[in-house]
Amino acid sequence: MGEQLDDEAREYHRREPPGKIEIRTTKPTNTQRDLSLAYSPGVAAPCRDIQQDADLSYDYTARGNLVAVVSDGSAVLGLGDIGAAASKPVMEGKGVLFKRFADIDVFDVELDLDDADEFVDVVSAMEPTFGGINLEDISAPACFEIEARLSEEMSIPVFHDDQHGTAIISGAGLINAADIVGKDLADLNVAISGAGASAIATAKFYVSLGVPRENITMCDSSGIITRERANAGDVNEYKAEFARDVAGGSLADAMEGADVFVGLSVAGIVSQEMVGKMADNPVIFAMANPDPEITYPDAKEARDDTVIMGTGRSDYPNQVN
Repeated sequence: MGEQLDDEAREYHRREPPGKIEIRTTKPTNTQRDLSLAYSPGVAAPCRDIQQDADLSYDYTARGNLVAVVSDGSAVLGLGDIGAAASKPVMEGKGVLFKRFADIDVFDVELDLDDADEFVDVVSAMEPTFGGINLEDISAPACFEIEARLSEEMSIPVFHDDQHGTAIISGAGLINAADIVGKDLADLNVAISGAGASAIATAKFYVSLGVPRENITMCDSSGIITRERANAGDVNEYKAEFARDVAGGSLADAMEGADVFVGLSVAGIVSQEMVGKMADNPVIFAMANPDPEITYPDAKEARDDTVIMGTGRSDYPNQVN
């Protein structure tokens, strides 16, 4: 099934025309008169107007409906640091979602940069082109600095999908799932696998919804993020916000007795046995892509009670990312 899907996806992407997006004209361009309006000499008139009032760029150009999806490919969920060029299919895919579901146009911009200062300089310099910036798949902790600085320096909206998008959609899922299983958000114990931008923003959003911070156990690749690790400087300042004064342990330890599992890490790290040790009627959001921390069938088969299971995949039920 996996190899067949991979082969179908390769063919989907490379058949003519390659990729998933293109640019089309929105005004008539059939006659000499049309072209004289679209370009020289007619285009000079709106240029002069915009020179006098920059906001007229929203009246005379596509800027107001044009978003830049910008990435360096350093933290593609489930794939890791794959680089700018390899991230382009993902960024084109985000453009497809913008266009298909909101009729917003997108230029995807992949930057081969590994310096936050350079990244901020390049993106901020593109402000006259776009109506908004969607940051995507940038590794932590640099992504936090980049988003904060761009939001401060730019006068157009700046959205970091891995933080804001993931937090919002999984938060909505959490509210619904808690209602289905009859649990209060204030009583939930949440285990989170992953401690990057998505995980930290999601945890913060859950706290804003009413989940007690002390009920959230976050794990990185070294295990539970504890106060001892934070005091020793073993974790960055963003992870340290969710350090708990508990004994160290593994993800399996964090999941034991948990009401909710949130996976924003890598494929296949959660077993049916780990699911079996969660609290009654558990909620599992396994959101690593392309393969989740545990598959939908395995999670559902791990227990006899109700398992609310969502993944980041569109070919499983209950997509939640």
